[in-house]
Amino acid sequence: MESRIPYDDYPVVFLPAYENPPAWIPPHERVYHPDYNNELTQFLPRIVTLKKPPGAQLGFNIRGGKASQLGIFISKVIPDSDAHRAGLQEGDQVLAVNDVDFQDIEHSKHLFWVNIPDESSDLEAVEILKTAREISMRVRFFPYNYHRQKERTVH
Repeated sequence: MESRIPYDDYPVVFLPAYENPPAWIPPHERVYHPDYNNELTQFLPRIVTLKKPPGAQLGFNIRGGKASQLGIFISKVIPDSDAHRAGLQEGDQVLAVNDVDFQDIEHSKHLFWVNIPDESSDLEAVEILKTAREISMRVRFFPYNYHRQKERTVH
């Protein structure tokens, strides 16, 4: 005869809040609808390389970090900057910078600007971005987690 584990001994599992899917759209209209973009290559990781002269700004802002449990994201790209020309965009998740893993890196609890003066921060992610003269960033476009992070952040 099988022995059964008492109900109270099972682990408690917390599920994420339910999120409604996009409204149903007839299949023949999905090709041209933004909620049904079939171009999945935009979500693949890519490498963006930037060179920064001393005293220059990077041309983008970041937010997030270990505390958010969602990662570091590009929150703004300055138009016509080197970052913009290299293809960075809002919603890109920074996976690594110069072979340093950014998926679980420390950062501040609030929005943090990369283009701030050097004396304003001693945080690891920002310091790596500020001190490097050549930056090789591995990023992927991940708007879903970026928007979740924005919803969690109080300005």
